[in-house]
Amino acid sequence: MTNYPIDKIMTTEELTSNVLLALDEIRPFLNSDGGDITLVSIDDDKHVKVRLEGACISCSVNQMTLKAGVETTIKKYAPQIETVVNIM
Repeated sequence: MTNYPIDKIMTTEELTSNVLLALDEIRPFLNSDGGDITLVSIDDDKHVKVRLEGACISCSVNQMTLKAGVETTIKKYAPQIETVVNIM
């Protein structure tokens, strides 16, 4: 993983690559519970839309997973990201 200072804005390609790396890091935890995650889009280079899949759809703590797990991991790889939302 490349560490980017928070004030360095990544190109769209770097951003997409880093968000995908973040999802690859979190995916094994989701897979172990029968779930998965897919990147839907990155809007304005700061808003990520993902789709929780499998068991994650009906999980009672999926919003906590989204904020505490997915969003935190994505922001570690891409600090310029402001929001991460699940799209049904």
